[in-house]
Amino acid sequence: MQIHGHSFIDKKHPISLYSSKQLYAMEQAWFSEGHDSFGLMQQAAWQMAKHIEQLYEKKYLNPQSSASVDFSHRHKHNHQYRVSIWVGKGNNGGDGWLIAYYLKQAGWQVQIVTVGFEDSDFNYSDSDQVNSDKSDTTAISNSKSSITDAQKALQVARSANCKYERFEDSQNDLRATALQADVYIDALFGIGLERAPDGIYKQAIGAFNELTEQNNGLAIAVDIPSGVVASTGEVFDRIAIQAAATLCLIARKFGLHTKDGGDYSGQVTDIPLIPYQVGNIEFEPVAKLITTAHALSPRRQNSYKGSYGHVLVIGGNRIDGSQGMGGAAILSASSSMAAGAGKITVACHEAFHGALLTSLPDAMTINLHDTQGVQHLIKAASVVAIGMGLGRDDKAQALFVNYIQAAMTAKKPIVIDADGLYHLASLQLKSDKIITQLREYSTDNEVFLTPHSGEAAKLLNKKIHEIESDRLSAIKLCAKTYGGNWVLKGAGSLVLESGLDQQQIYVCGVGNAGMATAGMGDVLSGVIAGLLAQQDLEPEMRSLHQAVIIHGLAGDILVSQTNQYNSGKSDRGHLLIGQRGLQAQDMPVAIRHVMQLLVDS
Repeated sequence: MQIHGHSFIDKKHPISLYSSKQLYAMEQAWFSEGHDSFGLMQQAAWQMAKHIEQLYEKKYLNPQSSASVDFSHRHKHNHQYRVSIWVGKGNNGGDGWLIAYYLKQAGWQVQIVTVGFEDSDFNYSDSDQVNSDKSDTTAISNSKSSITDAQKALQVARSANCKYERFEDSQNDLRATALQADVYIDALFGIGLERAPDGIYKQAIGAFNELTEQNNGLAIAVDIPSGVVASTGEVFDRIAIQAAATLCLIARKFGLHTKDGGDYSGQVTDIPLIPYQVGNIEFEPVAKLITTAHALSPRRQNSYKGSYGHVLVIGGNRIDGSQGMGGAAILSASSSMAAGAGKITVACHEAFHGALLTSLPDAMTINLHDTQGVQHLIKAASVVAIGMGLGRDDKAQALFVNYIQAAMTAKKPIVIDADGLYHLASLQLKSDKIITQLREYSTDNEVFLTPHSGEAAKLLNKKIHEIESDRLSAIKLCAKTYGGNWVLKGAGSLVLESGLDQQQIYVCGVGNAGMATAGMGDVLSGVIAGLLAQQDLEPEMRSLHQAVIIHGLAGDILVSQTNQYNSGKSDRGHLLIGQRGLQAQDMPVAIRHVMQLLVDS
């Protein structure tokens, strides 16, 4: 199955993601092998110029013709293609100057807008000037002068008579008099930015976005949209280039796919340039981007409900003076069944038994406060999922400790979510022995924990903004503190799976903003437990990252305009709800849909 051309099945490898620090190390290792830095900049700019032409063709001309673009055909059109390239003073700006040169050579009408430049930045001493009567980059590239690569790139562009103006000189009337462009190129900041753009740069980013919108232009970012932190995906105060496409150099940046990165980067195209192993140095990614699920094996005909596991959901409590959260346990249970669990028992408050059986007659029930009965069921269950609507008072915490200890004694896989995470955090502050016991238990047994940023902040005794500013470090610290396998939910959810020798971190590349609604986390906990229960599946088919992907794909089905099947047929609106109206209770039918498609494929 496909949604908007997206295949559900893992026919392509995960994409390796790297931090800014790693990117700098890759470049330095490459240069230490004797490769020229300005030559790399030229190669990058040349390839980006070709991609820019292809993106232009796709947006404005024939989408089918974008695969192969001939630079020489520009003058055959009555309309001369127009590009406005915004450059800063660093190497990212250097890329922009060279892109201007190559597009000018290809017949484009080029206008460069500089930001942060003084008049003196355009003037060099005679010893630094390089004559190039042929408007050729060769003489400048071979120059032994002390000027930087970005300054060399500026000279190359000027040698081709590329027009430029300082943003500082024209900002007051830029919106009225600026070049009306088809394409706007962001070459202001690269991967070194780790703060909010301010002053003239903040103004320039605002003007860039406004001009692009006013002119219905195509905004393309060089390497990463200016304002997005490459290692974390953070955008400060929403000050960043709103790109429709990003041309990602050398290696894919982690920050493009988590937190704010996805909202600003648009379509990401990789331009690798150098290998990930330079000499004896091999660079391991900080995470891997996944957008497809593992295909599921068909079930054996000779099987019964016990063949596919028994999930025990513990939650749905009713605290004195409260109506309780029975729906959380119901959502988790229904999602477990949708994911294929053979049978479900829900240990919830007796007040919710009627509602549970009305909405999910397949489930069995037991009183949450019947500790002996629940402990007996824990021994019989395949998986224990605890915390969804459990409550946060002292009585609920006592139940949590009791049932977690029973699950560990019985050697059961454990899924902890919601109020269960709240109690873990509280117990950690008390230095309760169960924290150490759970961490040690997780070394040989499956323990899955699924916080959002607020829950992770409480677990780590930090502020939410501290978690959000570095989600990668946060999920690692969660695993170090509590053990187990983790999901840090949010835009570009992070999945940490602990192996015998190392951890693997994934970034979920599916899902949508419609899933930011009450109960979605309960649904995810159910999918995780439902997959874990099915021992007939191979480990990767029932893994934590598989559950997260299935959850995201189900959400995408519900908001997709068109569901395209392998047969090529279109099923418009088959399960369509849309982002604004999506609810957690809509998910089980979509989860079942995804599960079947993964088997059929």
